[in-house]
Amino acid sequence: MKKQRRKHTAEFKARVALEAIRGVKTISEIAAEFEIHPVMVGNWKKEMLEHLPELFENKNARKEKDSDRETEQLHRKLGQLTMEVDFLEKKCKQLGIPVKGQDS
Repeated sequence: MKKQRRKHTAEFKARVALEAIRGVKTISEIAAEFEIHPVMVGNWKKEMLEHLPELFENKNARKEKDSDRETEQLHRKLGQLTMEVDFLEKKCKQLGIPVKGQDS
């Protein structure tokens, strides 16, 4: 019977990573205390350090990023819908079905 993987919450990972960042204990000691592999402690510490600048990022900059992402998604969707309409118009012409909004 296989042993199921443990799933750790974000709160747990943050607590472990913060403990590693403090540097009071070694990574091996922290891993033993929380009963996880030392590599996981190092990975979580690295990930936390990489994402810390985002915490202090200007809120307007975050909104701009979200806005840019949303605009990009809408452009993608618009392109997809345009292609679908073109395809359907072509099929209607092939089948001899009149298409509304066209002068043909």
